[in-house]
Amino acid sequence: MVMRQKSIGGKAFDIANYSFLALVAVCMMLPIMYIVAGSFASEIEIGSRAFFLIPKTVTLDAYVFVFKDHTLPRSLLVSVFITIAGTIVNLFFTFTFAYGLSRRYMIGRNIMLNMIIFTMVFSGGMIPTYLVVKGMGLLNSYWAVMIPTAINVFNLIVIKSFFQEIPNELVESARIDGCNDLGVLWRIVLPLSKPVIATFALFYAVGHWNDFFNALLYLSDSKMWPMQVLLRQMILLASGSLDMSTMDLSYVKPPDQSIKMAVVVVGTLPILLVYPFIQKHFAKGVLLGAVKG
Repeated sequence: MVMRQKSIGGKAFDIANYSFLALVAVCMMLPIMYIVAGSFASEIEIGSRAFFLIPKTVTLDAYVFVFKDHTLPRSLLVSVFITIAGTIVNLFFTFTFAYGLSRRYMIGRNIMLNMIIFTMVFSGGMIPTYLVVKGMGLLNSYWAVMIPTAINVFNLIVIKSFFQEIPNELVESARIDGCNDLGVLWRIVLPLSKPVIATFALFYAVGHWNDFFNALLYLSDSKMWPMQVLLRQMILLASGSLDMSTMDLSYVKPPDQSIKMAVVVVGTLPILLVYPFIQKHFAKGVLLGAVKG
């Protein structure tokens, strides 16, 4: 095979394209690097230097402040539990509902689809949702942060469109072999949807991991708080918005900015460690959803 040499214009375009992408990457990485560096910096350095990537004096005071309280490990386990259990709940309800809507023979399919799309524009709001959760007896339980957000309408529509593109011949052959709808979903549809499952599992997991408002709204017991709510309380403590006597602080409080940066690092690091393992499935799933949706 003869390799065709690129023209001068093509080479110039590649150089400009790579330079632009490198500039974008640097612009995205610099704030992250600054936050990590600032979490290890001292009070004097943060106050005297507007921007730096390597602190002159490395100190762990901010992380000592964050991890000093014994409730953080428990809150971390709570966040992991809510993220895993909530993602499983999301995937179960979203994929089963999407499969039902993708079957054109389902009775009332169009009515349900229109009702779902209606919720994308209009919603009950925070107070009616709270009253529903309270009426169902879910207050101060982990179900309160999972059930109300069990289905994301946008994700549901994208997954439904993907299911509709699966060849009908595969479904019919499975039915000939004796599979019912659940058998078709489990044995045919889901094995063909691994990239989509990975993609929306990541979307749902990140949503649960970063969510603190629902936990703050529905969980009154501080022992049930996820890590995000606890870290929020730490930031308020560091800024003086809450009573410092509510936590065991027998040491000098580090600078407010370094605590906030350490909180960002602690809250972001676990999800960053998970992403590389599903990156290839994530990219493929987004492409399939965009093309087939």
